[in-house]
Amino acid sequence: MPETKDADEPIFSALLTPHRSLGRMGFAVLMGILSLISLFVCLLFWSIGAWPIVGFFGFDVLLLYGAFRLNYRAARVREEVTVSRTRLDIRKYAPSGRAENHLFNPFWTKFAIARHEEIGITSMAVEGQGRSVPIGSFLNPEDRESFATAFGRALATAKAG
Repeated sequence: MPETKDADEPIFSALLTPHRSLGRMGFAVLMGILSLISLFVCLLFWSIGAWPIVGFFGFDVLLLYGAFRLNYRAARVREEVTVSRTRLDIRKYAPSGRAENHLFNPFWTKFAIARHEEIGITSMAVEGQGRSVPIGSFLNPEDRESFATAFGRALATAKAG
């Protein structure tokens, strides 16, 4: 007797995360180098008698550190997309960790893609049941193309039954 596939068995599953080119070690090295440069220039100005300027050194490094920390916090955003024959599940996680779940019936959904002639895909959304959920807004153009191809194929497979 042949095995029957479970209707809820995933056809497609993807975890979408933003790309960050500077890892933890790179961040530590960058901040160390910037701190040393700032200290060297600070001591140089101190030695020539321009001591009022010394108070401003380190402030720029502190601001840069804060900007990187905010950027790394924003990088915690992620989206989980799962397609089976009976459901399309999109789970979005905010940087705070708060999850938002969107459930669709794959037979009643449309995968909407907006393209620009030079850039490629500019936005993607799943539309259906009176709502629209944007997905992959933080992906680079190459990753959007790759995801759109794979996701479109999976959605077509789910609809084919």
